[in-house]
Formats: sequence, C-alpha cells, structure tokens
Amino acid sequence: MARRRYLYRGRILALALEDERWEIVEHKDAVAVLAERDGRVLVVEQYRVAIGARTLELPAGLIEPGEAPRQAARRELMEEAGFDARLREVLSFYTSPGFTDERITLFYAEDLTERRRPPDPDEALTVRWVETERLLADLHAGRLRTSSPTVAGLLWLASRR
Repeated sequence: MARRRYLYRGRILALALEDERWEIVEHKDAVAVLAERDGRVLVVEQYRVAIGARTLELPAGLIEPGEAPRQAARRELMEEAGFDARLREVLSFYTSPGFTDERITLFYAEDLTERRRPPDPDEALTVRWVETERLLADLHAGRLRTSSPTVAGLLWLASRR
C-alpha cells in the first residue's frame, strides 16, 4: 500500500511525497465554460501572477466543497462574465496526471442570458467576445497565451466543425 507524506497543505492544493519517491500535487477539481455565439467565443482577459502576464481564458474556477460541477460552472459563468446559460457537459480531463490529480470538467453554454452583477473586488477581469477563427488561428500559431481548459475547449469546438 502506498504511503503519502504531506509536505504542504494549502487552501487549494497540497504537496505530498508518495512512497518517498513521487511528488504529488493534490489540487481541487475545477470547471470551465465554453460559450460561443455569432462566430465569437466568450473569454476573460486577466493577469496571472504565476506567469507574470495577461491571458485570454474561458470562464473557469474551482469546484467548492459540496458543489456539483454543473453548479460550479453556472456560478463561475455568472461571477466572471455575468451570464446564465443552459450547460451541457462535453469533456473532462486531468491537467497533468504525471504529478497532479486536478481534473477539469468543460461545459458548453447554450441559450445565454446576460445578468447584471456587481463587480467582484477580488478579480480584475475584462470580459471579451473574440472571433472563434482568430482564437483558433492564434492557438495553432502558438500566439495564444491561455490555460489548458481553454486549449481543450477550443480544440473540442474545432473538432465539431
């Protein structure tokens, strides 16, 4: 039986050493939401401290304790972009199973409805609708600074065409 010794436990992740051999990052699961209309994809532009740069990403976030992935996706879409929608689960994947157990569930948003929301003081986001073809071209050319859920979502979208 494997023996896991914890080196660090934080709010969203823990670092463990399994059998004194493998470094494991336990990470809360997350969701992302792909919304497309009129040939454009809904993205949020935000500064990411870990890479010291701004990114374009699908609305996304962590699943809170006791929350179902669909509930988390609906909450994140509302908090980050101010939209409600009918959500369809389309993809689930591990971000990097060689060292972390983080799993992302991707939802496709249909029947979008804009809802007014007060700005969240913890997040400095700019909501943008960007042409799907431009995002795909930038992704394939290596010019799109983004996250793995956004890459997965855009490739899923491209595969449906």
